[in-house]
Formats: sequence, C-alpha cells, structure tokens
Amino acid sequence: MPRFAANLSMMFNEMPFMQRFEAATKAGFKGVEYLFPYEEDAGEIAVALKDNGLTQALYNTNAGDFAAGERGFAAVPGAQDRFSRDIDQALDYAAKIAPVNIHIMSGIAKGPAARATFLENLSDACARAPGQGFVIEPINHRDMPGYHLDNQEDARGIIAEIGAPNLSLQLDLYHCQIMQGDLTERIRALAPITAHVQVASVPTRNEPHTGEVNFAHTMQTLDETGYTGWVGCEYRPANGTLAGLDWFEQYRASQ
Repeated sequence: MPRFAANLSMMFNEMPFMQRFEAATKAGFKGVEYLFPYEEDAGEIAVALKDNGLTQALYNTNAGDFAAGERGFAAVPGAQDRFSRDIDQALDYAAKIAPVNIHIMSGIAKGPAARATFLENLSDACARAPGQGFVIEPINHRDMPGYHLDNQEDARGIIAEIGAPNLSLQLDLYHCQIMQGDLTERIRALAPITAHVQVASVPTRNEPHTGEVNFAHTMQTLDETGYTGWVGCEYRPANGTLAGLDWFEQYRASQ
C-alpha cells in the first residue's frame, strides 16, 4: 500500500506553514514534502518533524526568482557557482531535517551546453554528498515552458550516464500524463530507478482521484512493482484540504 506524504506547499494552506506539520499528522499522514524550506529555520522544521513523528520525504533545490522566470540552475550554462551554492544550502538543511531525497531542479535551458552543464552539476552533487539521495524530475512544458528535463526516457538516460548510486528518478504522474501518458507501462518500466512519486489530477492538478487518470489503478500498479518509497501529494485542493481528503480514507490505516 502506498505511503503518502502531504505536500505542505500546496496542502493545508489554510494555516501558516509551520502549523501544517501538525495538521498533516492529524489528517493521518506520516510523511511530508514541500517545494522549498529555505524561508524557514531548519532547526524549527526539525522540531516540527520530530514532535509530529513525520518523515521528511523530499524538498527541492532553490529555484531562484520565480517571478523572473528562474526554475533552478543545474542545467543553466554559466550558473555553476549559483548551483554549487544551492547544493550547499540544500545540504545544510538536510543536516538538520534529513530528507529522504532532494530534488535537483534543472532550470530553463536547452541545447548541448545545457546538457553538458546538467551532467557535470549532477555528478558533482552526487559526489559531494554520497549518503544523500538525489532525484531529477521531468516537468511538463505547459506548466513550465522551456524546462530542461521534460520526459522520462531522457531522465533514465541521464541517470544511467551519471551512474551514481544516490541519483534516482522522481516520477511525477501528473507531469508524465501531460507529456507522455501510458502511465501503467511507464511505472513498470521505470520502477528500478524510481525513488519518489508524486500525484495530482490531470488536467486541473487537484485531488488525485479526480480527472482523467485512474488513480486507484496507478497506485495498484506501484504496489505491483514493489515500490516502497513515498508518494507525494503535490496537488491543489479544490475546496479546502480536509474537505478533499475523501480519497485518502482507504489508505489512512496503512500509513
């Protein structure tokens, strides 16, 4: 049975960020993820995790200035120093809050120079912290135009080329459905390299049991592959977080 991590950047937005840890626990979640922790104190987050018996499943490297169009720097030529600082920052937080995985954001960049930069930066990050899990995530071009990594097969090739035991795939079924579809076969084919999964409805990115994807079937397929990692609930509640958690009832007791 899948283990679900509440995404505290999108869920429980009815309250301040630091109160969302307790709210997630009360709702039945045992793990959490979020986009970025860097506006909060790492020590305070560590206390919130411990007090609520939560596992930190995932967070991202710093994306930069969203309003200015920045979406990370791992594949951006000329931004290697910025990327290095972002990895340092992510690892500083990891020392206190112990994430299972850190998602390395590639950024908006295309072409051979971007690919070479991405490979170099990924190799450096994995070597710098061999005990830390890192993941890369293909993101769809409707939500994030020009994002360097946009399909699963490309991610699989990169992971194979890097060859680092601590680099894996973040399989976001929302992005995958928009860009490629064929989720059942992709879940099965990518199982050996998948270390984190995320879910949301398509096309509206609301509760995962709504929309065009058969959510129950995809979760059953994950189980059949033997997946034991976290499933991040990276969706926007349509009418409030608690009001939309009916999908979670059948999974709550197994968390």
